[in-house]
Amino acid sequence: MKQQPIINEADIGRRIKSLRNGKRITLENLATWTGFTKGYLSKVETSQKAPPVSTLGIIARALGVSISTLLGEDSPDAPICLVKKNERPLITRTGTSTGYSYEAVAHKFKNKMMDPFVLSLPVHPKKQIHYQHEGQELLFVLEGTMKFHHGAEELIAEEGDCVYFDSNIPHFGESAGNTAVKCFMVIFNPDSR
Repeated sequence: MKQQPIINEADIGRRIKSLRNGKRITLENLATWTGFTKGYLSKVETSQKAPPVSTLGIIARALGVSISTLLGEDSPDAPICLVKKNERPLITRTGTSTGYSYEAVAHKFKNKMMDPFVLSLPVHPKKQIHYQHEGQELLFVLEGTMKFHHGAEELIAEEGDCVYFDSNIPHFGESAGNTAVKCFMVIFNPDSR
């Protein structure tokens, strides 16, 4: 079996900085547009901080590009794409505070209206981070049991269950029990396209 390509987090930071500079956007302006501090964005650009996909979405919208562009998923325009299981780029998050990892499942399709990933949640993350971003999101549990927090609500989603939600409301998922959770995740923001 062929090894999955791995997306280097340092490349993501360099790409963000390059796009920002190419569009003559200051770090201060990007901070204002995204709601993140200049210090945080600087750490992202220098790969001292690995942002989750939801944060990449906010940065991508501010830069006028897709998450796929930040991940380096440039490919020719085509009306269809097939991504084999062993071709999914992996964004590993071990060593970060959340321990999440993401696999890009449609990186070959340019100008996507949705950003689909396979998301893996560790059993014992170092910390819980609430995410909040424009649009809507879908999480379909492939393996394990997830405790999902959405605003003040807490749901238990088991294998085969699907959670569809407004991602403007603070949210996060975590493994419930001693088994890691794997989900199919789709992020959609109609305003970003």
